Amino acid sequence: MVKLSVIVPFYNVQTYAPDTLRSLRSNARGDFEFILVDDCSTDGTADLLRRAEDEIPGVVVRRHERNGGLATARNTGLDAARGEYLAFLDGDDWLAPGYCAELLARTEALGCDFVRTDHVRAEGRNRTVHRVPHGRRDEVLDPRDLILPAERSTSVDYPYAWAGLYHRRLLDRGLLHFTDGLRTAEDRPWIWRLHREAESCAVLGILGIFYRRGVSSSLTQIGDVRQLDFIRAFDQVIQETTSDPDASELLPKAIRTYCAIIAHHMASIERFEPAVARTLKSMSAAALRRMPHQMLDEVLDSMDVQRATLLRRLRRRPVLASGEEVAAA
Repeated sequence: MVKLSVIVPFYNVQTYAPDTLRSLRSNARGDFEFILVDDCSTDGTADLLRRAEDEIPGVVVRRHERNGGLATARNTGLDAARGEYLAFLDGDDWLAPGYCAELLARTEALGCDFVRTDHVRAEGRNRTVHRVPHGRRDEVLDPRDLILPAERSTSVDYPYAWAGLYHRRLLDRGLLHFTDGLRTAEDRPWIWRLHREAESCAVLGILGIFYRRGVSSSLTQIGDVRQLDFIRAFDQVIQETTSDPDASELLPKAIRTYCAIIAHHMASIERFEPAVARTLKSMSAAALRRMPHQMLDEVLDSMDVQRATLLRRLRRRPVLASGEEVAAA
């Protein structure tokens, strides 16, 4: 029986993949499998994965004929996974030796649907610890209780799929798949659905996953149209939360987070290609207009003056029904 499946998408990361693969080798166990998904890489990544299939115990390689993005690659891994527990890793990140076994043992002892973990952010030689924004550790909790309050950072603002472990019953309930085709913010609807619909969770103070930042090919570093998928992702969060029995309590948090992300992108709009920047403005304006007006007003009243002013101005921006920018604007 496979106890743990670790799903690892790769796309053009030949520089970093050796570190990732070495870390998988240092976590190998007879009842673990590592599902490596090559998302149609065009560099030497595919060759590295072929060698890993022969050299690392438990490795299974799946290959896409066309690039589908991180969400689609993770779904390919989920469809192939046989483990009782599931975990994620990105193809340019890595694990500490023995991390998977320790994470699994502590999760099994708690018996909950999923756990969330702290992580180490690696930028060059710098290492910083980033913690799940919830103080109670090593006890079983109701995931819905970790969504609020709206005005503070909570577990849904820590969306990293790889910072945790998930029982297979969540996969069987349809809670672990990602929205196919999302190129960025794919983990936002995912983490919200998990916290709304799973029955139990815990936060573990365990370090062993290293998240590499500053990678030039990462979408966080690229200002092209793929970045705008955050709008589709957060529209999904709003739509699904609106249908929740506790929508009146949860929606202000979803709207506030959406507004904060829009403000973040607008504050660094110069990193986008000019055409993408124009589209960002018009799509963001249209998104603000789709939000429940009274709740949006209340959220903007609670935000700092600089961001609230930017968002109110953006909300008034003329747009066509399609979301395209008005030529005279």
